[in-house]
Amino acid sequence: MSEKSDISVLVQEWLRLDENEETRTEITALLEANNYDELKKRLATRIEFGTAGLRAKMEAGFSRMNDLTVLQTSQGLAKYLLETVHDAKERGVVIGHDHRHHSENFARLTAAAFITLGFRVWYYHAYIHTPLVPYTVKKKKAAAGIMITASHNPKQDNGYKVYWENACQIIPPHDKGIAATILNHLTPWTWDYNLIDTSDLCAEPEEVIDNYFKDLAGLSRFRSDNEASSLKFAYTAMHGVGTPFAKRAFEVFGLPPFFTVDEQIMPDPDFSTVEFPNPEEGKGSLSLAIQTADRSGAHLILANDPDADRLAIAERVNGEWKLFTGNQIGAVLGAACFEKAKASGVPVEKIAMVASTVSSKFLARMAEVEGFRFEEALTGFKWIGNKAIDLEKEGYYVAFAYEEAIGFTIGDLVKDKDGISALGFFSEWAVQLQKRELTINQYLETLYAKYGYFVSENSYFICDDKQVIKTIFERIRYGYKETQENMKSGKYEYPRDIAGYRVVGVRDLTVGYDSNTPSNKPTLPVSASSEMITFKLENNAIFTIRTSGTEPKVKYYSELRGDSEEQARKDLSKVVQAIGDELVEYQQYNLLWRR
Repeated sequence: MSEKSDISVLVQEWLRLDENEETRTEITALLEANNYDELKKRLATRIEFGTAGLRAKMEAGFSRMNDLTVLQTSQGLAKYLLETVHDAKERGVVIGHDHRHHSENFARLTAAAFITLGFRVWYYHAYIHTPLVPYTVKKKKAAAGIMITASHNPKQDNGYKVYWENACQIIPPHDKGIAATILNHLTPWTWDYNLIDTSDLCAEPEEVIDNYFKDLAGLSRFRSDNEASSLKFAYTAMHGVGTPFAKRAFEVFGLPPFFTVDEQIMPDPDFSTVEFPNPEEGKGSLSLAIQTADRSGAHLILANDPDADRLAIAERVNGEWKLFTGNQIGAVLGAACFEKAKASGVPVEKIAMVASTVSSKFLARMAEVEGFRFEEALTGFKWIGNKAIDLEKEGYYVAFAYEEAIGFTIGDLVKDKDGISALGFFSEWAVQLQKRELTINQYLETLYAKYGYFVSENSYFICDDKQVIKTIFERIRYGYKETQENMKSGKYEYPRDIAGYRVVGVRDLTVGYDSNTPSNKPTLPVSASSEMITFKLENNAIFTIRTSGTEPKVKYYSELRGDSEEQARKDLSKVVQAIGDELVEYQQYNLLWRR
């Protein structure tokens, strides 16, 4: 058969299964235009279900986010839950959604698939922030949770995030098990958007949001100080769902109302005032927040991403707005959580904290000095949350967990990043620091003076070509001269010097190699499905390069601990330049380096 014939078969299969007129029309229009290249992109491969669930552009096609692929995923997940979770139907599933285009329809069809199979469904009709789904899974003892969101991705994307019965995002082997089960249930059982409105199996978990804020209020220790504070905050929801939740968080902490960035305060699926709806992207994404803060005389800017599971913070320092990195916020929150845990009577040796392996080593250093337990986890809160659960089983109080991509967990409210609880907790701490006559930046400086100056630089290279990414990592792993020969023999030839500094450690979690363990086997989980290599250099620099699970990027995370900030920045800058020039060779491949 010719390629055109193969694609025509796929087109007929799509039209057989899809009952959405909009996406059917997309496919037929491409066929009538003889646009076989686009049809191949849309139909020849399936959207991959992984530990991040699904995330892709909203278009017609088996490789995209649309009604059909969401239904197929939901059917596979429902069947898998029946096979693996005790009393799954009776315990039910939690379903929430954000404000993106098609999010509500995706959520309704997801619920319909589960209801059709006889599952109880706890369904949020209104927009919610993502952490409410795992929180509800915990409170309802549900079998699983699904959140329809693409977090901070561009407006054309959407996603399908899955939480397991332990209220954490799924980890292997469940991802592969669900993916395989999806393939066995591709024909839709139902296409009823309104089943949630008529079925006795579907209910709104109305009291759970109130319980969330009661538990959140339990994190507050200084309400009277908060009520008397003169500290002023500006807040942006980044066109997302965060506003009502952020306002209520301030209320339960007794904090004075914040000033809102009115242009970005209401949910807007087109994210009309920002190129990227991601407060981590820099001051550009916060330009309206800065204008609001300047007009209102605010001391601090708080920013949630669109699904409000992440938190960005900026402070006026010497007349200029300083946007703190995720690692800097992590240092401040980690130190605050440690102080509060000690003050509440938790023995130091029973306090634990977790951070992803690409995050700053600040907490690890702090743990060495102070005597609490610190653990690394793989990147992503699916790993961080499960690590926290393991520590709790050992009798530890996990006071704090975070990843450098501005994701933070305070206490045991949820085992996922939560921009709302972090917002309330941080703002209360800012009030306490004001009482000590310290700004956030000044407090950070005291921490660095005590534990060392940790300087980091994280960014990424944009690369849409998977083969180029594969080539980059193969050359790093197997050498630059005899790559293919070394690959065949399994001989690793990692660089021995980078930026003129000797390499003193290599950990490759793709192939399962660690030069610093006696067995040369890493202690963290290994995954051949994603690229991730960490280098340690003789000048105390450590950096990781990895592929993104959801975006066409090669990411890097670098850090150096020094005796002074100036020298640490200078030394790290050389290393970062070498990441681009020597390892990724971005110029050779014409990659865009967002630095």
